[in-house]
Amino acid sequence: MAGALALTVSVEDPRWTETLDGVEALGERAARAAWDRSALDGAVAEAGLVLMDDAGVRDLNRDYRGQDKATNVLSFAALDGGGPAPVAGQPLVLGDIVVAFETTRDEARDQGRPLADHFSHLVVHGMLHLLGHDHEDDAEAEAMEAMETAIMAGLGLPDPYAPPPEPR
Repeated sequence: MAGALALTVSVEDPRWTETLDGVEALGERAARAAWDRSALDGAVAEAGLVLMDDAGVRDLNRDYRGQDKATNVLSFAALDGGGPAPVAGQPLVLGDIVVAFETTRDEARDQGRPLADHFSHLVVHGMLHLLGHDHEDDAEAEAMEAMETAIMAGLGLPDPYAPPPEPR
């Protein structure tokens, strides 16, 4: 059984709450579902979820990844090294997940998926990055996608990698 996760949600673009009812709770539910699948049995951890606009995400992407463009989700994993070592008796700091409003909204629309489902998937994806998973090669990508699909199914949501249903 996984330990406890403290998630701090910061809404920096009000369109998130204006467009997606209960976005904070939705993000917490998705992050916890990914956390519950982690191999960190009994650990106590903290993470952040930041809901921004594309301009803010573009700045972060440029400054930290060298890519001057918006993207849907960024993960800043504290466990990737270079950060402070975990302190005994203190929560494990996982890092932050940052989600861009316009890109996420537009992708959901273009893919014919509900915004809530796509947002949940991006939070799951981001949390898996914080937990050390990646998709740098085909084998890693397949493993991560399988985890995402299983977590989404556990949330009662469709496979994010399956083609969307045809409109009626």
